[in-house]
Amino acid sequence: MQIYDELVARGLIAQVTDEKEIRELVNNGQATFYIGFDPTADSLHVGHFMALCLMKRLQMAGNKPIALIGGGTGMIGDPSGRSDMRQMMTVETIQHNCDCFKKQMSRFIDFSEGKALMVNNAEWLMDLNYIELLREVGPHFSVNRMLTAECYKQRMERGLSFLEFNYMIMQSYDFYALYQKYGCNMQFGGDDQWSNMLGGTELIRRKLGKDAYAMTITLLLNSEGKKMGKTQSGAVWLDPNKTSPFDFYQYWRNVADADVLKCLRMLTFLPLEQIDEMDKWEGSQLNTAKEILAYELTSLVHGEEEAKKAQEGARALFSSGNAANMPTTQLTQDDLEDDGIDIISLLQKSGLVPTRSEGRRAVEQGGVAVDGEKVTDIKTVIAKEKLEGDGIVLKRGKKNFRKVLLG
Repeated sequence: MQIYDELVARGLIAQVTDEKEIRELVNNGQATFYIGFDPTADSLHVGHFMALCLMKRLQMAGNKPIALIGGGTGMIGDPSGRSDMRQMMTVETIQHNCDCFKKQMSRFIDFSEGKALMVNNAEWLMDLNYIELLREVGPHFSVNRMLTAECYKQRMERGLSFLEFNYMIMQSYDFYALYQKYGCNMQFGGDDQWSNMLGGTELIRRKLGKDAYAMTITLLLNSEGKKMGKTQSGAVWLDPNKTSPFDFYQYWRNVADADVLKCLRMLTFLPLEQIDEMDKWEGSQLNTAKEILAYELTSLVHGEEEAKKAQEGARALFSSGNAANMPTTQLTQDDLEDDGIDIISLLQKSGLVPTRSEGRRAVEQGGVAVDGEKVTDIKTVIAKEKLEGDGIVLKRGKKNFRKVLLG
């Protein structure tokens, strides 16, 4: 099976501008393609994960990826899927986030010997002259047509700033600049970026008389139609300091039964024949499929050693396995008061809740347990002696665990 047919079989392709041309380019390793990443945080998250996997697949098939970091567009912010304007970031913050992205991307993409590029669009966008841009690009964009784009329509009622209105022009200019500088002939992105991507292909056609292509990736949605990669405590990050390998593993281990086969197809590099066999699995076999999914993805992001530790730690919660690999929070004497610590403080210090009020709710709703015993009184205090030695296993809900001990 050639790469384009595999992408189709895995359910990754949403929309394409010219299927015949795109199929031929990627199958023959002739695509120089880019995917954009706006540096709005110091880590990539699960929302970026599928794009990184797609870049890896296409590079393995001989195509050349360009990871475009939005140091320039990040100064504006993409209005797609948002109900308000993004907070403005400093140049220093954007640069720090860009540096963090490259380190994480290198786990997926081979940047050696010109096999892939990482480019920052601040290189051309920050030096643009406003009058020159209006004259060079302005005539090629119809305001009436722009306002029909889904990314703008969703914001019109709540208020769309002129700053954000320019985002489509900036992204289109990126494609135009990459085409001229690096021979980039294709752009990939999430399905919510379709209008912006068409703007780029049209600008290249009008300004240069050349053909360029766009393909959108299916958004990673669960069976309820919601974007995957969110938990009660926020996004699932690729940075182990923001989301531990154990928590990353647990997120995928606990996906719904209806989502596990789709995630295996879209995100792992397991052969399709093997995944098709899993389609026949039922009942407890689906738990095995979830373990395979969690292990494969944790290994991709954090390496095999961390994946094994996470798997052993997860199994230890339900058996007498190796509890040493369970995520651990070490307290100090300073964390204790009168040789003990209250359950709300314990939840917060262990990272299982972000605030005391959320910890209080978790206890009152019966979602907290210590060593398997449910805690329902918010005034419960865990004595110092229980925290010494092997410590305790603190649990919030069905999926979040920590070993807590006194260091």
